[in-house]
Amino acid sequence: MVTLSRLNWSRAIITLIMFVGSLLFLAPFFWMLVSSVKEEIDVFSYPIQWIPKTWNAVENYKEVWFGDYPFYLYYWNSIKVSITTTVISCLVSSLAAYGFSKIKFKGSSFLFLIVLATYMVPPQAILVPQFILYRNIGLFDSHLGLILLGSFSVLGTFMLRQFFMGVNNEFLESARIDGAGHFRTFWSVAFPLVRPAVATYAILRFIWTWNDYQNPLIFLRSDHLYTIPLAIQKFTSMSGEFYSLIMAAAVSAIAPLLIIFIIGQKSVIEGIALGGVKG
Repeated sequence: MVTLSRLNWSRAIITLIMFVGSLLFLAPFFWMLVSSVKEEIDVFSYPIQWIPKTWNAVENYKEVWFGDYPFYLYYWNSIKVSITTTVISCLVSSLAAYGFSKIKFKGSSFLFLIVLATYMVPPQAILVPQFILYRNIGLFDSHLGLILLGSFSVLGTFMLRQFFMGVNNEFLESARIDGAGHFRTFWSVAFPLVRPAVATYAILRFIWTWNDYQNPLIFLRSDHLYTIPLAIQKFTSMSGEFYSLIMAAAVSAIAPLLIIFIIGQKSVIEGIALGGVKG
C-alpha cells in the first residue's frame, strides 16, 4: 500500500512538472495568437494583455490575406507544391523501398548503399550544379522544378524499406501464386500493410516541404510563384513595424501544419507502434 501511494505521488509530481513545462512551451504560441488579434498599440503593452481589451482580428487578417501581399495566392502556391511533392515522394519512395526489400536482383545491396551514400552529401554542396542544370533545361523559376527537387527522398526510401522488410513474405508469395505481378503485389498486398508508416512519412514530407525556405529562395524569382516561407520573409521586411500583422501572418502560416498533424496523429501513432512491434 505504501509503495502504491508513493508511486501515485511520483506520477502526480511528474505530471505536474510536465504540465508546467507544456505551459511554458505554449506561452509564446499563445502570445503570437493573441497578438494577431490586437491593435498595434496593445501588442507590447505592459503588463501583457493575455485577453485583448480591443479586438482587431478582422482588420489584421484581412490586411494579411487580401492586402498588398495577398496570402491567399502564396497559400495556394504552398498547398499545390506541398501536396504534389508529398504524393509523388510517397509513391516513389514506397516503390523504391519495396524493390530494395522484396525484389532480389544482382547488386541490389550495393545499389542501395550507393543510394544511402548520396544522403551524406549536404544539400548546399549541390545547389550550384542544380541551379545550372535547372537554368539549362527550363525548370528554373517554376513550381514543377520545385516539386521535382523534393519528390525523391533517400530518407523516405530508407525509412519505408525498414517497414517493408517487416512484411511477411508468405503474403507476397500467395499473391504471386494467384498470378499477381510485382506492381499488383505491391499495391494490393504490401502497401496496405505499411500504410501507417507511409502516412507518417507523408505528414513529415508535407511539413518539410511547407517549411522549405532554401529551395524556393534559390529556384524562384517571380513574386507570384512565392511560397509561404518567402512570403513571410517579404511581408516581414515590408511590414516590420506592424507586429500585429506579422503575428497574423505567422498564425496563418502554421495553421495548416497544426491541422495536418491533428488529422494525421492517429496514423503517426500507428506508424510508431508498427515500428515498435517490428523491432
